[in-house]
Order: sequence, then C-alpha cells, then structure tokens
Amino acid sequence: MDATAYSAPCKINLFLHITGRRADGYHTLQSLFLLLNHGDTLEIRPRTDGQILLLNPLPGVPAEKDLTVRAARALQQASGCTLGAEIVCHKRTPMGGGLGGGSSDAATVLLTLNQQWQLGYSRQQLMHIGLSLGADVPVFIFGQPAWAEGVGEQLSAVALPPAMLEKYYVVITPQVEVPTAQIFAHQALTRDSKPLRIADFSNGANSGAFWRQARNDMEAVVCEIYPQVANTLAWLKQYGDARMSGSGASVFVAVDSAEKADALIANRPENTSGFWAKGLKYHPLFASVADSDEATRQA
Repeated sequence: MDATAYSAPCKINLFLHITGRRADGYHTLQSLFLLLNHGDTLEIRPRTDGQILLLNPLPGVPAEKDLTVRAARALQQASGCTLGAEIVCHKRTPMGGGLGGGSSDAATVLLTLNQQWQLGYSRQQLMHIGLSLGADVPVFIFGQPAWAEGVGEQLSAVALPPAMLEKYYVVITPQVEVPTAQIFAHQALTRDSKPLRIADFSNGANSGAFWRQARNDMEAVVCEIYPQVANTLAWLKQYGDARMSGSGASVFVAVDSAEKADALIANRPENTSGFWAKGLKYHPLFASVADSDEATRQA
C-alpha cells in the first residue's frame, strides 16, 4: 500500500492568560486556539509486522523520542493493535516557535492510524491518548477553534466571527528556540490573570472590551530573555495588534489582504523566517473521526 500524505496544521494562540498554579506545579490557563492552513505534511503507511518506523528522523532526535513515533506507540498500547506504520514527516512549521508543530504531527498520526488500523476510536478517546503525549495534542484532534481552560485540556468549540477566519495571519519566527519549561518556571511570569468569560468573547457588544484585556502573559518574560523576539514583535506591531503565539518564539499579526501579507513577509527583519496563512474552521482530518458527544461540534 502506498503512503498517503496527511496535513498537520499549526496553531496560534489568539490570547493566553495564566490564571493560577495548582498544587502539583501545573499552571492553569485560558487561551483561544486557531488552527492555520499551514503546517507539516506526513506520509503514513500501515505495516503488518507491528514495527513503527520514522524514515526521516530529525537530526539529533532519536526516533523513539519523536512525538510521531510516541503517538503511534501510545495508540498501539491503548488498543492492543498488532499493526505498525511507516512515517515520513515533511517539516514546515518552525520548531520551538509556539506553533504546536510536534503536537500537531502527533495528532495527525493518531487520527490517521485510527483510520488505517480500523480502530473506530472516538474523538474524545483519541484526545485522551493525545493528552498523555503533550498538553497541546488534544486541541489538534479537537480540530476546530477552541477555548481552552484548566491546564489546556478543557476545550470548548468556539464559532469565530467570519471576519476572523477571513484574515491573513502573518507569522514571523526569529532564529531562536524558546524552551516552554523555562518560561513557565520564570519568577517574573504573571500567574494571577483575571479569568475572561467566553460569553464576552461571543457577545459582539462586549468583544472590544474583551480584546483590550486579552494578551499573552508569557510575552513580557520571553521578550526580556530573548531580544530577538522583542525586536521582531516590535517590528510587527507597526502593522497591527501583533502578538506572540504560545511560549514563542513566533509572533503574528492579522492583515486584510494577501498583498499586505506578501509585503510583510518580503520585508521581514533579518534572521527570521515567515509565512502567512488563513484560519481553519475545521482540521483537514476532522471528519475522519466521530464525536462521542455531538455537542463538541459547532454549526
């Protein structure tokens, strides 16, 4: 059987607030995730001998530690399936950028092998397996714009205004990788942001006030430690309400035309990479798995 190519879209955090810290050390947060129509592509082919093979491992990363292999192994273990898989990952999402590239790759492996191995797992079952691999994996299996709470695992579907989906999101990444754990551990990190209400986001009359309060609590700490991020963000803020995604290093801004997006990419600061993309209403593999609770789907 020939390998088929599957999309692994990246994400941006439209805002990210740290609202507290639990006794176990994990931080509680609020965030709004938007998937973009840009990301990695995975070729995945089932095997009958149970082996999980990553045919193009990343330099310096043992295949067994790669999230794609770990995802396939986790699905094998959960299901008892004796089939295997061959995986090739074509990377386009910057690593260490706060765009969820590795997590998205893992989610695509789970969604695809659930089909190829004919397991019939529901979306919620796959999200549970995904959470064991990383906090961001479930949002890609959830597969639509999502309001996140808890440690990021409590997801609610959000119907974004059409204008937000029609924007052109310009994403610029300086040549630095930001370790998420370092930012979460930093003494200066804000950990007591007042929780926002999803009802205010959804209410057009209150949305302006909502966005004036919304920010990325990690942004100030990252910019203090990594001047490359601070400089790139300052440059992008000339063109709109630029923000950092996740724990960085990638920053983004929404513009209203492909021409403006192309111009920003062409004129971006030195030592950065960049792309623009549109928001996704649904993950390309959304329909490949059934919901055990149809309330997770937004019309």
